[in-house]
Amino acid sequence: MAERSRTHLVLIPSYNPGALVYETVRSARAQWSPVWVVVDGSTDGTAEGLQELARADRDLRVIVMPRNGGKGRAVLHGMRLAAAEGYTHVLTMDSDGQHPAARIPDFMALSQANARAMVLGAPVFDASAPTIRVKGRRISNWWANVETAGSGIGDSLFGFRVYPIADLVAVMRWQPWMRRFDFDPEAVVRLAWRGVPPINVPAAVRYLKPEEGGVSHFNYWRDNVILTWMHLRLVTEAILRMPFLLARKLR
Repeated sequence: MAERSRTHLVLIPSYNPGALVYETVRSARAQWSPVWVVVDGSTDGTAEGLQELARADRDLRVIVMPRNGGKGRAVLHGMRLAAAEGYTHVLTMDSDGQHPAARIPDFMALSQANARAMVLGAPVFDASAPTIRVKGRRISNWWANVETAGSGIGDSLFGFRVYPIADLVAVMRWQPWMRRFDFDPEAVVRLAWRGVPPINVPAAVRYLKPEEGGVSHFNYWRDNVILTWMHLRLVTEAILRMPFLLARKLR
């Protein structure tokens, strides 16, 4: 087990992930300490299973929310608790086994050396990745860079990343968005507007089939409507911000 960090923790939002969540959490704990899981109103019994794991591991904390409020809400809740205990950064990763726990130390080291930055995973896809997901994310990535005047965001949707807590809590505090599927892309855009530089790091991603225990809550139509509405909002706001963004880029 890694030495316990006083500034950086792994934060795993979890909603009905199936049994793979236990492998995900054990893998994360093998690489980092501490690890917190925010159970976002799960009804599949994993909250109880995770609490049982935590009883035997003082560096694993399980926070159970009574109802499902979305990934962004779960991450915000976890960050506020972490900040109250003196933590400054969180590495977020999905609970369903898609993200590479072995890369946690590398991402954390980059964050520790560049405390002002956000360390963003740039997904490396294998043959398991659905073509529609791979091609579709290019649209969101293109818009994210338009909205930030080419700030260098490599991938706006990949949720394996390290955030500076104070900056992300600040941008989420006064607006109602970024609570569901819009959380990851809107977070990087608003952090870029705030002047938080991105560091893009390749990281493998795997898409697991149902027979392998894979669970997906992605709904193509619903979630793309959410993304479309998000980018309409962000583009409108970006137009107002553009003179400032361009001036900052030229400095």
